[in-house]
Amino acid sequence: MKKVLAINPGSTSTKIAVYDENGKIFESVISHDSKEIAKFASVKEQKDFRKGLILQTLQKFGLQMQQIDVVVGRGGLVRPVEGGVYAVSEHMLADLSDQTIWGRAHASNLGAFLAKSLADSVGVPSYIADPVTVDEMSPIAKISGVPEIRRKSMFHALNIRACIAKAAAILQKPKTECNFVAIHMGGGISVVAVQNGRCVDVNNALLGMGPFSPQRAGALPIEELLEMAYSGKYTLPQIERKLCKESGLIAFLGTDSGLEITKRIQNGDKKAEFILQAMAYQIAKEAGACVAVLKGEVDAVIYTGGLAHVQTVLMPYLKDHLRFLPKHIEFPGEMEMEALASAGLRVINGEEESKEY
Repeated sequence: MKKVLAINPGSTSTKIAVYDENGKIFESVISHDSKEIAKFASVKEQKDFRKGLILQTLQKFGLQMQQIDVVVGRGGLVRPVEGGVYAVSEHMLADLSDQTIWGRAHASNLGAFLAKSLADSVGVPSYIADPVTVDEMSPIAKISGVPEIRRKSMFHALNIRACIAKAAAILQKPKTECNFVAIHMGGGISVVAVQNGRCVDVNNALLGMGPFSPQRAGALPIEELLEMAYSGKYTLPQIERKLCKESGLIAFLGTDSGLEITKRIQNGDKKAEFILQAMAYQIAKEAGACVAVLKGEVDAVIYTGGLAHVQTVLMPYLKDHLRFLPKHIEFPGEMEMEALASAGLRVINGEEESKEY
């Protein structure tokens, strides 16, 4: 039975899993000490360090690379691409090494490097699937009010596209005939207008429009943002970190944990309740904008991500404000490892063709 190794690198961890046609064989999170990671001058230089730990973990579970038929890594900051499965190429690796394309590096960039290195060692294919830079936005959706600035597609594409496929199966309709509003709620929040299976409009879930999130600032009043930027208090990296990692729930409440905030609300914390409600308000408003993009023709709203577990304030608020939509489908948590593995199995079983980057 064919086996796929899925690899999902994060800033201080590397998730790996092995699947076959019957499902998950094992999954493991390899934690990395931040001091150890800090020794490397760049994300790319962490490859051999993380590769060694992956091999050790496979051995721990009684597996060797010779038993693996395909390796699929998390897609990093490649150039904008359509959704799908892409063979790892030297061109792709060169782009992932070029920080000028997106102005930043991310640990997910290692997914392709690790996949190719491990796969090449035993002569099997390597792929990435649905990177964060999946771009299926309509041309009109990319226009901003400033000609020099175009709206970008950067969102939780891997998890959302997996949820789209599952929701279509629930509705017993081809994915290409389904319209959804898809909402991923994690450290960042993606709200997507899905038209005939394609993600035709989405807020930039890193630093762009949309609701504030557990960590991100979301859309801001421009005048006050300019005043902050030119106040002399921040360098560009500092203000970027503030807006991307130190805003939203964590700025208001000192935590980005949905579980912790739920406990506070249950213990009578009115501020926590109000701020969580404010975030839900902005998510619902963004979802309403997606409904307008789809001209009201929506089969269902999809809720996913870790915060979809939060049944205090957040989910009831969203369901109430989006109650005019015909169906609500919940996939709490993330299915990224399953999505990576499924992509690899579909390609090697001939059910889907990989794309050339």
